[in-house]
Amino acid sequence: MTVNLPREFVNRIKEQLGDEAESFLSSYNEPWIKSLRLNPLKKQVDITSFFPTAVEEVPWEKNGRYYGEDEPGKSPLHAAGAYYIQEASAMAPVSRLMSMPLSEGERILDLCAAPGGKSTQLAGYMEGRGLLVCNEIVASRAKILSENIERMGVENALVVSHSPGELAERFPGFFTRILVDAPCSGEGMFRKHPEAAGEWSPENVEMCAARQDEILDAAFEMLSPGGYLEYSTCTFAPAEDEGSVERFMARHSEMGLVDINQANPLRLAPHRVKGEGHFAALMKKEGELPPPPRTAASGLKGCDSAQKKLFQQFLEDNITLNYVNQIKDRIDNARPLVLFGKNLYLAPPFLPDIGRIKVERCGLMLGSFEKNRFEPAHSLALCMKPEDCLRVVEADEAMAKSFLAGMTLSCDPSLKGWCVVSYEGFNLGWGKCSNGIVKNHYPRGLRIF
Repeated sequence: MTVNLPREFVNRIKEQLGDEAESFLSSYNEPWIKSLRLNPLKKQVDITSFFPTAVEEVPWEKNGRYYGEDEPGKSPLHAAGAYYIQEASAMAPVSRLMSMPLSEGERILDLCAAPGGKSTQLAGYMEGRGLLVCNEIVASRAKILSENIERMGVENALVVSHSPGELAERFPGFFTRILVDAPCSGEGMFRKHPEAAGEWSPENVEMCAARQDEILDAAFEMLSPGGYLEYSTCTFAPAEDEGSVERFMARHSEMGLVDINQANPLRLAPHRVKGEGHFAALMKKEGELPPPPRTAASGLKGCDSAQKKLFQQFLEDNITLNYVNQIKDRIDNARPLVLFGKNLYLAPPFLPDIGRIKVERCGLMLGSFEKNRFEPAHSLALCMKPEDCLRVVEADEAMAKSFLAGMTLSCDPSLKGWCVVSYEGFNLGWGKCSNGIVKNHYPRGLRIF
């Protein structure tokens, strides 16, 4: 599909890129590049056995794979969180931010996080260590963000919904690393979404640049001394890219670019690399990281004795001793069990005071207390391996799609009680076995096929 590029955009690119402009502009007549990112938090598979075209690795992300005519979004593996479909260039900022070894007590913020591609990529690098805060100001998008955090089996994320300025008032100097994947004019989206070109204007570029200044200033307030800040966009406008970085460092002399033995700032353009294009700049704040906080947030509600008994009974009846011990280990390492209404969560580590914060997700939701019983959460199934549950119904592709559509399944008549339905070694969700039938507990709002 040929993209109808705005005249002002074309003129700026010719001035901006000079001899490279023709090659850059011609790239918009080529098909957009498709890619996915394997999830290191779950079982690793030979992805080519499911999608034969997913052979080539994305150069800047070890878990990234390009693919062609395959349709990974239609596979049950997608619902199981085996991978995240993400544009290849968009993988670069997180791989740069996480290129330095993790220290004890990392507290990482994805400030503009929806729909969750970069948040779940951060979580893969963290491997459950430290606190990941994922923020999205728009409530409806925060819900989608939370669903993707859940699908990918992330246990240590706090998903919130606030403006950057509001968060800065609550968490001054708190975060060791911050990702600002800023809202931008989206010039790198023109090939994938040609309609975006029709929404572009020089005035929108200026508006985005001003908004980026405000977001970066809020991020500075939240960044710990010695902390890292990665700024990125999916646009090519200098005012929003190098310009935003230069203005930011002029306002905050404590910030400096980091030498990571490659271009910094980094520009990925579609005529140079296999991707749609991205900009990224890695900066560091002067000073030394303070020691990590040793206590969890106070004022959170825990279980009463009756609720603890119901939860313990559920674990004994349905979960292997090995996984029960894993949960106990997490609790022993300052990850308390907390209640939000009737929902029970295993809180993430290093949780700050979240009073008066709009919380969409607080770590791993384990389940909810209903009348005289405990109901397991979908997120718990997606964090476990099939072997962690005492009863497993293994599904082929047809059965898996039926389950994801909300249908009942057949099972061994000897199975009674809660089970996980699995596909190719990945849990899809909960069912309840009785008389040879699996009653479907896959969340109604997520049902597909």
